[in-house]
Amino acid sequence: MEEEQKANVRAVDRALDILLCFTDATDLGLSEIASRLSLHKSTVHRLLATLENKGFLIRDVQTEKYRLGFRVWELSANLSQNDDPATLLLPEMERLRDLVEETISLYVRDGNERIRVQAVQSKQPIRRVAPIGARMPLAVGASSKVLVAYAEPFILQEVISDPNWPDFVNKESFIEQLDQIRKQGFATSVEERELGTAAVAVPIFNRNGHLVASIAASGPSNRLTPEKMSQYAPYIMEAAYRMGKMMK
Repeated sequence: MEEEQKANVRAVDRALDILLCFTDATDLGLSEIASRLSLHKSTVHRLLATLENKGFLIRDVQTEKYRLGFRVWELSANLSQNDDPATLLLPEMERLRDLVEETISLYVRDGNERIRVQAVQSKQPIRRVAPIGARMPLAVGASSKVLVAYAEPFILQEVISDPNWPDFVNKESFIEQLDQIRKQGFATSVEERELGTAAVAVPIFNRNGHLVASIAASGPSNRLTPEKMSQYAPYIMEAAYRMGKMMK
């Protein structure tokens, strides 16, 4: 019985891993999914059939590739609209985008990563495109540093102890930057994650004073210069204050 329970848990875990493959892909084939998860094709095929039968995946009969099914959208429709920051803060994000004319992204921390849960793209012809759902490490980027700087001290220890910590990031320098961020109230980054891009981010605290997210403006580094980021920081901080008052 115990072995059967373990097998069931493993099957559920693998099925969820299959669904998570679609966070950065629109459609995937059997071989692609099996390769991503390092699983046998026969195992993946059985799980895909179950997910398809339940409506979580749809298979294109011509390409033999899978995409997310309507059951996923049914679940997402039942997310609380009252306390979901991605929905709640969207109007403020749009106003901020129009003010600074750069792409605005909303991030939350998930373990030792951050997730972009909402984004409003810049209207500039040349702009930073920010896909929703993207995951990034907490070691690099303006929003990463904000989410660590204002988190509980044990979070910092978990982050810098992560075995996946990038070799090119000096831990002592990273910690020093966090002190400066807390003093000035915002963080900046220039080409830390991507060549030619820059970002300025500030924390969002809810009505109880708890850190809930970070809000960032990002764009081409030749336009979003250090001087521009310092100029925009007060606007972003003001917007973050209004956003925080909207959250429990």
